[in-house]
Amino acid sequence: MADRVTIVEVAARAGVAISSVSSALNDRPGVSDRTRARIKQAADDLGFVPSVRGRSLSAKRAFAVGLVVHRDPFVLESDPFFGSFIGGLESVLDPRGYALILQMGTAADETLDRYRRLAAGRRVDGVVLNELAVDDPRVPLVQQLGLPAVGVNPAPGFPLPAVRQDVSAGVRELVEHLVSLGHRRFAHVAGPSRFVHAVHRVEAWREALIASDRDPGLVVEADFTYEGGRRAAVDLLGRSDRPTAVFCANDLAAIGFMTEADRLGVRVPEEISVAGFDGIELGGYVRPALTTMTTSPRLLGAEAARLLLAAVEGGGAAAGGASVGDGAEVGAGVDVVAATGGGGTEIEPARLLVRASTGAVPG
Repeated sequence: MADRVTIVEVAARAGVAISSVSSALNDRPGVSDRTRARIKQAADDLGFVPSVRGRSLSAKRAFAVGLVVHRDPFVLESDPFFGSFIGGLESVLDPRGYALILQMGTAADETLDRYRRLAAGRRVDGVVLNELAVDDPRVPLVQQLGLPAVGVNPAPGFPLPAVRQDVSAGVRELVEHLVSLGHRRFAHVAGPSRFVHAVHRVEAWREALIASDRDPGLVVEADFTYEGGRRAAVDLLGRSDRPTAVFCANDLAAIGFMTEADRLGVRVPEEISVAGFDGIELGGYVRPALTTMTTSPRLLGAEAARLLLAAVEGGGAAAGGASVGDGAEVGAGVDVVAATGGGGTEIEPARLLVRASTGAVPG
């Protein structure tokens, strides 16, 4: 391994004191603009790479943030949503010199212990709380630990900074689309009711149908997986009064539903219309191509990272004092929201994408 270029060598190359190099490379005051530029040029010429350990000691930070996924590992393998979300986090964290620590846990107690260890060992400066549950125990835990945290699509009144994407507008578009096609018997293949975002989608679906003077129909709980959608199809398609239009809480479940419908000899969309949620790329390749609501997991991740770094670097506490105004950058398609609790940002809402899996009600 080649010897690492040291700060001493940079100082000698630039003809300045070591303290001046430290101030210049850490963007602290104490050196003139001309000297700062000369020092940075010297560092670039020598191929100087700052020591993360030294930087951490100087700034009293780990320069890392945590994401603990408390779902079955199979979900990460099969659902492209998570890959896009993590890519969004990385798009902000990496240029700012932060690392992402990803951990997985399925049992609730195991997941909470991971947060305690991350905080106790000062391994991370903050955490992203994704897949929020109703009365999620992680929220009071990070507040107790004093660990900066940002939530993703929380319930109203969330006490921490958060990034949100409205689903109601897209669901209303879907209901209007299905009603215009003549459908009157509906069903929703929902996610587990313990998750806040699953509850949001059920509520938006019911409210949109009632507003259209339609019966909300059946709700079958699944688990956001291909197999969950397949099992829901066995249930719903075996009924004498089976629905003519089904909205699945995510695209994987919708694809599983359509596959099982095909196995049972029920044609999509001639005999039943099926729609999903998320807008994953795979939905455009199945046949018939899946009608869905396009979301922005990459933008969700990027805004969550910006909010979290604002809390970390601006001194925001986990109690929820940080917001975009504390220093986070706001990207395209993002609005600052004055939400109850910790505040945060709201990205552009989910929108309906009509494809071939929805059609006129069967004659």
